[in-house]
Amino acid sequence: MLMPKRTKYRKMMRGRMTGKAHRGVEISFGEFGLQATEPAWVSSRQIEAARRAVTNYLKRGGKVWIRIFPDKPVTHKPAETRMGSGKGNPEYWVAVVKPGRVMFEVAGVSRAQAEEALRRAAMKMPMDCRFIERQHIGVSDTTEDDEAGALAEEVVA
Repeated sequence: MLMPKRTKYRKMMRGRMTGKAHRGVEISFGEFGLQATEPAWVSSRQIEAARRAVTNYLKRGGKVWIRIFPDKPVTHKPAETRMGSGKGNPEYWVAVVKPGRVMFEVAGVSRAQAEEALRRAAMKMPMDCRFIERQHIGVSDTTEDDEAGALAEEVVA
């Protein structure tokens, strides 16, 4: 499972998950992606389960990128412990995911295969997700001569 090699501090505050993601909202590596539509903490176990679901369905075909990393420790106090005596011990690691964040990317497979693989990954996630495709920016149909001619016609009219 994913976790940091080392951290500066063992324990972290819970924080808040307000607002939308500003970074990691576009497909950078693959052709298809899985994008979060709700805020959530995604644990390292959930990330690993989703990764296994995708690679198992694709049968070593294509390439998969995981765009989130669990770098936040979550602590729990033992059961039946009285109040006080400090914060609990770190139990597991989570990635803070905000709406709009691309969590997984896939390339080298057909659209139908990618959609099904990422649908299976979405089943393992604790929030709603959607399938997205890379937007290819095409070359415009008009040339500079056509635009110059259109401008000249407007001036004459």
